Amino acid sequence: MTASKNKPHYFIGLMSGTSMDGVDAVLVDFSDNQTHLIASHTVDIPQHILHQLHRLCSPNTDEINTMGRMDRAMGLLFAQAVNELIAKAQIDKADIVAIGSHGQTIRHMPNLEHGFTLQIGDPETIAVETGINVIADFRRKDVALGGQGAPLVPAFHQAMFAQSNTPRVILNIGGIANITYLPGQSEQVIGFDTGPGNTLMDAFILQEKQLAFDESGQWAASGKTDEDFLKHLLSHPYFAMTYPKSTGRELFNQAWLEQQKADFSYLSLADIQSTLLDLTCHSIANDINKLTDKGDVFVCGGGALNNTLMERLSLLMPTLSLSTTTDIGMDPKWVEGIAFAWLAMRNHHGLSGNLPVVTGASRFAVLGSLYHA
Repeated sequence: MTASKNKPHYFIGLMSGTSMDGVDAVLVDFSDNQTHLIASHTVDIPQHILHQLHRLCSPNTDEINTMGRMDRAMGLLFAQAVNELIAKAQIDKADIVAIGSHGQTIRHMPNLEHGFTLQIGDPETIAVETGINVIADFRRKDVALGGQGAPLVPAFHQAMFAQSNTPRVILNIGGIANITYLPGQSEQVIGFDTGPGNTLMDAFILQEKQLAFDESGQWAASGKTDEDFLKHLLSHPYFAMTYPKSTGRELFNQAWLEQQKADFSYLSLADIQSTLLDLTCHSIANDINKLTDKGDVFVCGGGALNNTLMERLSLLMPTLSLSTTTDIGMDPKWVEGIAFAWLAMRNHHGLSGNLPVVTGASRFAVLGSLYHA
């Protein structure tokens, strides 16, 4: 990694996504108008906290007390990730401008009369425990402006990956999958959530095999996709909605899956997993193929490590080149974490962080609020 010529301009990005597979922390240097990943670290979410987070993602009893406790617990966990990252990087906290914390989304309902999106992980706790200023709550300004508050990463994708006269799609496959279409000319960027990424596959293998995820898609590969079940899953109204649109565990969760497979109890468990993988692949490919029939698709997020998913997705987009963001200089595991360090940097300099054409907001806006250490 090339050293910066000027004094480092350090920000930390914190990301805990829909998949809830851990807290990612990255240290990024934005000096010299470059983006250098300096260090990265992941902290697992303890099982007792994970159980409570899952409960909070759908209506339940005692929600306010649970949310209050988990807000503090996640704040402490985010702070732990930061402190361990700094120890690993061996740098002085005083050199870090700010932490950009996405927070843990527990409810995302932007289409109500008074739409909202809710992330927890108390930024005041993070600031106190780390001694570093925190910029958090990135989504609510966009919602206040009539937007979805998501996805926010397309602005970062445009800044990092857009290339003149070269159509590109950046595909993030986390718990939920989202795409950013970068047409390569002056046309507007397009970005939205396509639907489930890993969330249904992860939920099903956890239920049946007590495993956190299907490593490289091996279990799915051992089964055979049922076309009738796949067609039934793809009939969900979300897939027919036009963008701007965003979704989460509110729509695609284990309870929904149990309802959908009630009429398909004759299927083997491996066949169900295979069909869930194809649901992710088909919903993604259907949307990308509508946007473009040429160019490159670069995948980031946990889905980039699922060989079965990547192989099947490639077959559904035969005219497009499919690879990971490694090919354009960024490790697919850390792209979203870097994006929230970037959003913190944008806030610090008073620069906008949203793309209204993507989220549906009425204007560009500086996103996030500052919490002093």
